[in-house]
Amino acid sequence: MAGHSQFKNIMHRKGRQDAVRAKLFSKLAREITVAAKAGLPDPDMNARLRLAIQAAKAQSMPKDNITRAISKGQGADGENYEEVRYEGYGPGGVAIIVEALTDNRNRTASAVRSYFTKSGGAMGETGSVGFMFNRVGEIVYPVKAGSADDVLEAAIEAGAEDVVSDEENHVVTCAFEDLNEVSKGLEGKLGEAESVKAVWRPNVTTALDEEKAISLMKLIDTLDEDDDVQNVYGNYEIPEEVMAKLEA
Repeated sequence: MAGHSQFKNIMHRKGRQDAVRAKLFSKLAREITVAAKAGLPDPDMNARLRLAIQAAKAQSMPKDNITRAISKGQGADGENYEEVRYEGYGPGGVAIIVEALTDNRNRTASAVRSYFTKSGGAMGETGSVGFMFNRVGEIVYPVKAGSADDVLEAAIEAGAEDVVSDEENHVVTCAFEDLNEVSKGLEGKLGEAESVKAVWRPNVTTALDEEKAISLMKLIDTLDEDDDVQNVYGNYEIPEEVMAKLEA
């Protein structure tokens, strides 16, 4: 989505770095635990676990933390997390998808609904905004991984659908169901990716003014602070002049 990475960077700069990192590790560990519980503890035999470990390594999560999370998923007394998706509208009519892993669906639903309401938005039924997004695989490499042409060639050979390169990153897009195979193919050519994950990518965007952008930032920040929330996606677009003001 337009401006998403930059928008998130602003939020993180304004937050407490250590606290943000600790919370991120907690969310990454929860995904590893769920993936390990759902299948084999061997990432070579469990695509979801492999991707979860890749995501954790990309954020420099310690190896011991990853090992503990896998072991926790294999333990008989481990928490039973349920995957839940919430949808709704935030400030400025922005469509929002929230992915959560929770051991108490009622608690999480109540909390997420309150976040939407306090921001002036409203949580809807599942599917109420999902049609505005496509579920795709996204693989990100730093610009140093290679030239735009080299990355494009590697992506085509691996079976990807698109590559967008800028001064910071190469963002490779593939079909959701091909994410594991495409990431493996790219790893053989370009090395380990900076990020490998399934995302909800909007097919239509909503432009925001400064006031609505600030309100949306607060909502996304609040959602991210919730331990049960794993990912937040929106179809917002922030014009360059508004982004400049937010960064000031």
